Amino acid sequence: MPKQKTHKGAAKRFRKTGGGKLVRGHAKLRHLLTWKPRKRKRHLSGTTLVSDADQTQTKRLLPYWRKM
Repeated sequence: MPKQKTHKGAAKRFRKTGGGKLVRGHAKLRHLLTWKPRKRKRHLSGTTLVSDADQTQTKRLLPYWRKM
């Protein structure tokens, strides 16, 4: 059976925590930032966990996932 391939788009966007969950960045922080409040931009700058509903599908894109 052939090897599975890692989805490179997903590999660039997600990383794994020590407990095996996935972390992602926030959207809406690339452009049109002048009218967004400072507090909103500050909260968008961090990372957050991928929702439980999306964990299984996202892990399927990353078959050979290693801890970083």
